[in-house]
Amino acid sequence: MNWYIDAWKHYFDFEGRASRKAYWMFVLFNFIFACAALVLDAVLGLNLFYPLYGLATLILSISIAVRRFHDTDRSGWNFLWNLLPVVGWIIVLVLLVLAGTSGANRFGEDSYAPAPAEGPDAPTCDCD
Repeated sequence: MNWYIDAWKHYFDFEGRASRKAYWMFVLFNFIFACAALVLDAVLGLNLFYPLYGLATLILSISIAVRRFHDTDRSGWNFLWNLLPVVGWIIVLVLLVLAGTSGANRFGEDSYAPAPAEGPDAPTCDCD
């Protein structure tokens, strides 16, 4: 659930990187909440919650996909492959499934890179 909440914190953030796990956990929770909105609409006989949820998550879904492309060292413009029916969707799916680059790339630091050690137990370097 923290992955989903973290995605909401970066709603309009099209810069940086999103790990494969962060992206797919967002997709999972987004699917669960969309299904819940659909069921709620069916139970109440409305057509309100599902469209509102879809509108609320539209930009969010695009922004996290763009950050996912950045993690694989690809431009966010690859999202436009979605405009091609079927073939484009397959291309985007394959690009989203690929592993991200290890270490820093042109879009930022690796989200899985270990944080540098700090404090008195941190290793030191005498590189004189």
